[in-house]
Amino acid sequence: CVAESTTNMADSETLESITEHERILQEIESTDTACVGPTLRSVYDDQPNAHKRFMEKLDARIRNHDREIEKMCNFHHQGFVDAITELLKVRADAEKLMGQVTDTNRRLQDAGREVTAQTKEVIRCRVQQRNIATTVEKLQLCIPVLEMYSKLKEQLDSKRYYAALKTMEQLENIYIPRVSQYRFCQIMAETLPKLREEIKEISMSDLKDFLESIRKHSDKIGETAMKQAQQHRTFNSAVQKQASAGYGKPVYMLNGKGPSQQNGTTSQEGVEEEEETDEEVLTAQDLVDFSPVYRCLHIYTVLGDRETFENYYRKQRRKQARLVLQPQSNMHETVEGYRKYFNQIVGFFVVEDHILHATQGLVTRAYTDELWNMALSKIIAVLRTHSSYCNDPDLVLELKNLIVIFADTLQGYGFPVNRLFDLLFEIRDQYNETLLKKWALVFREIFEQDNYSPIPVENDEEYKSVISRFPYHDAEIEKQQFPKKLPMSQSVPQIYIQVKEFIYASLKFSESLHRSSTEIDDMLRKSTNLLLTRTLSSCLQNLIKKPHIGLTELVQIIINTTHLEQACKYLEDFITNITNVSPETIHTTRLYGLSTFKDARHAAEGEIYTKLNQKIDEFIQLADYEWTMSESDGRASGYLMDLINFLRSTFQVFTHLPGKVAQTACMSACKHLSTSLMQMLLDSELKQISMGAVQQFNLDVIQCELFASSEPVPGFQGDTLQLAFIDLRQLLDLFMVWDWSTYLADYGQPTSKYLRVNPSTALALLEKMKDTSKKNNIFSQFRKNDRDKQKLIETVVKQLRSLVNGMSQHA
Repeated sequence: CVAESTTNMADSETLESITEHERILQEIESTDTACVGPTLRSVYDDQPNAHKRFMEKLDARIRNHDREIEKMCNFHHQGFVDAITELLKVRADAEKLMGQVTDTNRRLQDAGREVTAQTKEVIRCRVQQRNIATTVEKLQLCIPVLEMYSKLKEQLDSKRYYAALKTMEQLENIYIPRVSQYRFCQIMAETLPKLREEIKEISMSDLKDFLESIRKHSDKIGETAMKQAQQHRTFNSAVQKQASAGYGKPVYMLNGKGPSQQNGTTSQEGVEEEEETDEEVLTAQDLVDFSPVYRCLHIYTVLGDRETFENYYRKQRRKQARLVLQPQSNMHETVEGYRKYFNQIVGFFVVEDHILHATQGLVTRAYTDELWNMALSKIIAVLRTHSSYCNDPDLVLELKNLIVIFADTLQGYGFPVNRLFDLLFEIRDQYNETLLKKWALVFREIFEQDNYSPIPVENDEEYKSVISRFPYHDAEIEKQQFPKKLPMSQSVPQIYIQVKEFIYASLKFSESLHRSSTEIDDMLRKSTNLLLTRTLSSCLQNLIKKPHIGLTELVQIIINTTHLEQACKYLEDFITNITNVSPETIHTTRLYGLSTFKDARHAAEGEIYTKLNQKIDEFIQLADYEWTMSESDGRASGYLMDLINFLRSTFQVFTHLPGKVAQTACMSACKHLSTSLMQMLLDSELKQISMGAVQQFNLDVIQCELFASSEPVPGFQGDTLQLAFIDLRQLLDLFMVWDWSTYLADYGQPTSKYLRVNPSTALALLEKMKDTSKKNNIFSQFRKNDRDKQKLIETVVKQLRSLVNGMSQHA
């Protein structure tokens, strides 16, 4: 069993090895030679006898294949022999064919060699043709670039910079990108930014030249614009006058082309007006070339740097504005200085207005308004300062007209000018001040040249000449025969005419101020009031105070002021006729001429009183009393008689004065004479008075009383004028009569005979007489009568002193 099992096991192992060897052989047959290694290695990895058995199996397989090959060769041998036989037959034909082919090839090569040469030439030509076509194609792309660049150069040479920038833009965006691979295009592309900067610099230089040009031409531009505004205003004024006069058709129109006229004179006027207005059409564009600023604006806009340009332009114009607004130091001396100043300002803003409307946003309305407000403040300050230096009303008036034209011109360009008209009201006050100063000189000259005597009139022609200049009507004088005299002097009609001239001059300033008739009327009346109450009143007051003006002149001045006062109502009518404003209007200002002339008259009256008193004082100073004389001369003093004669002749001149004035002057003179005589008696430097001197003094007072009772001026009632000497009369009577007992007994009684004698006055005079008695009568103490008189004087002195002391204590 063991053997059987062993045999079975060996058999099984043999079968397994045989199967494995078959597999290996199949792999060797089917596997590539390079990959046989692993298969062969597996033979050696098996049992120790496996290699031998595999070799046996391999030999068996080789023999098997040899038998199959032999069978196959035997099967195909006859066909092989037949094929070899056929091949041997074909060999000869093949060699023959080979010869033919070789000959044909030789001949073909000989023939193709020329063709090849021609073909190479064709190929070369085709390559050249292709290159030429390519070159032409590229040149066709390059030529527009070169043409555009050439065009750019021409535009730069001809200074057409805006077009040059457009050409550059086309080159960069369209043409150069097509041929950007070429070096010349790269050079062009690098050159274009430099050209742009060059254009910017050139255009900026042109802008600077433009700014300098408009600065130089601002004067002419402004002059033209103001001339146009003035002509326009004149035309409108003429149209208004024609409309108010009933003419429905203007003589000419704004453009200078008038309607066809029927008569030759009007046609000639139309031609002249047309020639004048042909000059009016000149504008800023006609005087200044604005193309540089347009060009520069377009250039900077194209370059994308518009903001820089706008800022630069505005900055430079602001600087120019400050220069324009800076006046010359002597501008106030002539009207040409003001005109040039206004022309430059108008020219500046006319240019700005043109730039505002001709460009898109280079300057804005807000910018021009801001610039104008700044300029307006400066202009007002300058005019306020320089106009204050003007002392000539004609220059101030011309300045006002210039300001009105200046304001109308700029208002026509849309600039607000209300503040300028407000300034005109300030200048109007100054104008009135200059007028007042001028008329003060006129009045002063009139007063200096006046002879202060009534106006003589020789015939009716002279009379009408006077009353045509001054509104004077007196029925009694008209009835008188020639020659005759008018009560006023030559200065009265001259003053009246000059007041009317002042009103006309004041009215000139009110024209074109766009004010109502009521406002103009109010302005005229206020300025006339200033003339009357300040200027004329001051001139009259100064005239009255002049030392060379005597009583006769003062009397004539009073008469003159009376007639001027009466003429004030005619001045009011004169203003009413000018302004067509009724004086009954509630806001109408009244003329203060009445008070002016009344004040002047009162001053003249006071001066008459003062000069009379001065003259009396001059006569009093001539008095030469011998105060220690023993008895009087028996007649009045010579100085006093001269004084009374002077007063008589003077009061005769006063017949032309109003009654109260003459009476007051006469009363004032008598009172002053009485007071002066009293002061002479009581003078502290006068130490002694004799009874003879008192008697002489009494004679002089009697003459004064006789003069007072002679009624030197009519109108006094009773002995009113004599009462001026009552104090002197009672004092002298007391001493002449030596009635001390009555004086002392009745002192303080209303019915006292010596009521006007003051105890202190009597005491002072009595003491002077007591001293005289002592000195002149050394031996009087030895005479009983003289001793009794001396004792009486001492007793009276004591009583008078007690009265004086009692009065002082009572006070």
